Amino acid sequence: MDTFLAVVISYLIGSIPFGYLLARLKGIDIMEHGSGNIGATNVWRNMGPVPGLAVLLLDMGKGAAAVLIGKYLGGIETELLAAIAAICGHSWSVFLRFKGGKMIATGGGVVLAMSPILVLVGFVVWITTVAVTRYVSLGSILAAVSIPVTMAIIKMSPWHITFGAAMAVLAVYKHRANISRILDGTEFKVTKGGRK
Repeated sequence: MDTFLAVVISYLIGSIPFGYLLARLKGIDIMEHGSGNIGATNVWRNMGPVPGLAVLLLDMGKGAAAVLIGKYLGGIETELLAAIAAICGHSWSVFLRFKGGKMIATGGGVVLAMSPILVLVGFVVWITTVAVTRYVSLGSILAAVSIPVTMAIIKMSPWHITFGAAMAVLAVYKHRANISRILDGTEFKVTKGGRK
């Protein structure tokens, strides 16, 4: 029962579409602007750094909260199921007719609560990739892929590594449109003056 409760609560927390809600407060339907994504990157591009940073922190908070709920209510299995539920909630929100974000920030909150070193490595991979290629989406994909690798290096449990690998696969899947645009040369690029 505790595991079921953790999963339900975590899914509902993950489903809270902070990017969509903050944009709505400004009279903007963020799903009709830019990439159409409700995450921090699209909010930043269309509304500025303050709303974008707010969405980043709030979405990370959802993932961290899920892990803490799982740890409180059970063991590793409950923790990981709660984390999966939060990520699924963010990606397929019940409040947005099962549409949602690309789970990078929420996933970041999850791994932050599991082990801060995972976020540190992921951030280094992300910032390096963006600095070299100017593609935020590619940085996000490679950061997600770095998580299970880092988990294996620091010898986390097989359950955690499997979870990290599944999360990386989901991140690639959720970014499939970005990958197509990168290959076509039409993906957004960060520039010193903003984006192009």
